[in-house]
Amino acid sequence: MATSDENIYDEIEIEDMTYDAKLQIYHYPCPCGDRFEVSLDDLRDGETDIGICPSCSLQIRVIYEVKDLPLPTFEEEQKKAKGDGTVMSDQQVASLAAVS
Repeated sequence: MATSDENIYDEIEIEDMTYDAKLQIYHYPCPCGDRFEVSLDDLRDGETDIGICPSCSLQIRVIYEVKDLPLPTFEEEQKKAKGDGTVMSDQQVASLAAVS
């Protein structure tokens, strides 16, 4: 995702953001009264490190390490496996279940 540095309001450590586990989105208050948002999947995939406010043009750069992000749940792994045509072996399913 291309962004312009002129709209970067601040750089925020991920520890200072609020994580919504149900929606799998990180939030941070925006000066306009709304919240910056960035999805966990986008951070995991390295697609973006930019949190966007849906109400104004401001953005934040999220400072984080992929290894510190929440691990995917068993259900997320199953959904991804079904969504991309990948078939998991019984051994893969069992090992994922053991981690959960």
